[in-house]
Amino acid sequence: MNLRQLHISRRTIAVCVAVAGTVSLAIGAHAALNKRTLDVAKGTVAGAVATGQTGSIPTGTSRLALIIGNGHYPDAAAPLAQPINDARTLSSALRREGFDVDVVEDATKDDMFRAVERMKAKIRPDTVVMLFFGGYGVQVGRESYMIPVDATIWKEADVKRTGVSVDSVLDAMKERGAKAKLVVLDASRRNPYERRFRAFSHGLAPISPPENTIVLSSATPGKVADDSKAPNSVLVSELLNNLNAQAGAESAFNKTRVAISRASEGEQVPSVSSSLLEDIKLGG
Repeated sequence: MNLRQLHISRRTIAVCVAVAGTVSLAIGAHAALNKRTLDVAKGTVAGAVATGQTGSIPTGTSRLALIIGNGHYPDAAAPLAQPINDARTLSSALRREGFDVDVVEDATKDDMFRAVERMKAKIRPDTVVMLFFGGYGVQVGRESYMIPVDATIWKEADVKRTGVSVDSVLDAMKERGAKAKLVVLDASRRNPYERRFRAFSHGLAPISPPENTIVLSSATPGKVADDSKAPNSVLVSELLNNLNAQAGAESAFNKTRVAISRASEGEQVPSVSSSLLEDIKLGG
């Protein structure tokens, strides 16, 4: 082998070593990057599991609340102040207790139907669902209807056409398999439609709760209650007084009923109808 051949061979070896080193570094960097990406992904998944954001059904009982406060009715002589205040106050309290709350104020019929559809989409077999409605309610044919702010009511058939039946919302909860259903109705008011058709009946109709349901209404069926001058209704104020981590729904609703009845000296007696099969905690 001559010197030139030896020089070429050494240069070739050096180039090969350099290339091999570069390839090795690239492979190592790629592997490290893949490991880091995998670690980040694992961390992200772990965080999502910890916060219940994985998209799968979370473990334990979930809580939903649909809160509707209607105050501005065109047919009324003056707006109702308490329903919207009640909706905001109750929403804040329920969020602190771990409820996923959807609040709708001055809801039209379409607004109410969309809100019910949003609620239905979130219900799972382990879900406790609460419905609150504050505003005007009307009973027709022994069924109670929540009245949206865009309702036009001149005859009995208009209530069915423009109102939202409480029973229909309970049926939707039942169809979705909710674990328990809680309903609070502050709608037993004298309304602006009462003189427009003969078949009108005061207050709300009795509500027969489906299985594992409790209903709290601001007055006895067929009776009405006057609003006070306080920012919040007496129903929501007393309910909040009984909303704590230790109280079950049935206990809280019944204590609210008794407190209002005593404070009004029997002038306002809320109604509680229950078919609960187990104690449903409202707090914690």
